[in-house]
Amino acid sequence: MSVGAGILLLGLKALAYWWTGSTAILSDLGESVAHLAAVGFAAYSLWLSLQPADDNHLYGHTKIGFFSAGFEGAMIMAAAIYILYEAWGAAWNGPQLDHISVGLVLTAGAAVLNGALGWHLVRTGRLRGSIILEANGHHVLTDCWTSLGVLIALGLVKLTGWLYWDPLFAAMAAINILVAGFRLVRRSVSGLMDAADPEMHELIEQTVSAETGRRGISHHNLRHRNVGDAHLVELHLVFPAEALLRDAHRIATEIEEAVEAKIHPAGHVITHLECEGDHAGGRRA
Repeated sequence: MSVGAGILLLGLKALAYWWTGSTAILSDLGESVAHLAAVGFAAYSLWLSLQPADDNHLYGHTKIGFFSAGFEGAMIMAAAIYILYEAWGAAWNGPQLDHISVGLVLTAGAAVLNGALGWHLVRTGRLRGSIILEANGHHVLTDCWTSLGVLIALGLVKLTGWLYWDPLFAAMAAINILVAGFRLVRRSVSGLMDAADPEMHELIEQTVSAETGRRGISHHNLRHRNVGDAHLVELHLVFPAEALLRDAHRIATEIEEAVEAKIHPAGHVITHLECEGDHAGGRRA
């Protein structure tokens, strides 16, 4: 859907720029070029993330989602720099616009389509835990906001006759795009570097503490990481020395299932069983 919409919108915006010569529409067009390149990589990344684990990738391929988000963010930032360059050139040389009404109609259609598609992608990405879809959705929504800025610029030009509204709003759109791109790149780097999510950590810690506390055992060495579509959780469970392996394993399985049930969209928990006094690492949670 996103690839098809990207091609359609690129054609609409190219036609709108050809009719009007608007720098603001050119900024929107430049963003769409970057978007189409990014969404092509996102489509490939989504396909790759769904491939099963193999001998070279024992944990699967889902971390490609963080690369995809970073690439998308970098493309957005490149488009923003290009838009700022064009806006400065138009302001310096004096903007020239024609057929503003045609530009308004075409840009309005692009804004509506981008808004609907972006909302759908972000919603689906969050429901399915796909950073690829969510990042692409935010990129599409950025494109929508750019189109709305173009509409305001062209509307003001038509009402006031002051042509400099056009490069001014192009520059404002570029700054907005630059910020959105930086956020995507930062999120990508955080995921690749396994930066901890404080809210997720608190949720897992509270769940583990509650489950171990009511069973009279303790835990330590809790770690977790986001792999793109799920959280991997590891922890050590400390049992009394007289506990039977059969009972300890049953309790560990119950705790794993309780933690996995709390994690959205998916969680995979691995526990390591220990006896009290085996080493100094154990502590009461």
